[in-house]
Amino acid sequence: MKVMALDVGDKTIGIALSDELLLTAQGITTIERVGIRKDTGKILDLIREHKCEVVVIGLPLKLDGSDSPQTEKVREFTAVLKNKLRSNGMQNVEVIYEDERFSTAMAERVLIDADMSRKKRKSVIDKQAAVIILQSYLDARPKE
Repeated sequence: MKVMALDVGDKTIGIALSDELLLTAQGITTIERVGIRKDTGKILDLIREHKCEVVVIGLPLKLDGSDSPQTEKVREFTAVLKNKLRSNGMQNVEVIYEDERFSTAMAERVLIDADMSRKKRKSVIDKQAAVIILQSYLDARPKE
């Protein structure tokens, strides 16, 4: 079994994938946003390709835990993705949210600590945020 994580932004979607043992998260790609239907179609293709059973979507809540305008955009994206999964016979894929309040800031810190240039950081920040979202989810899972 593999788990995929998404960091859904206005311009890009960072994507991370777990290993088979559900121990580690690796960034696999960043998708440039073109439109919600096409974007969810690309995600569907990746879910199929990697045989994912769970998709974890980072939910950008405000610091007090309430919804923000970006939270609503992510919920809309999730609804379209779930509909697309159902209409493609993939309703067994579980879609869940993971609190991502500090994932981008943590990703930025990791990349700065790795001495990555600002230009390079900009191109991988969403993928790294997806890794942090997924690793947080994997670490919180009960161990079998």
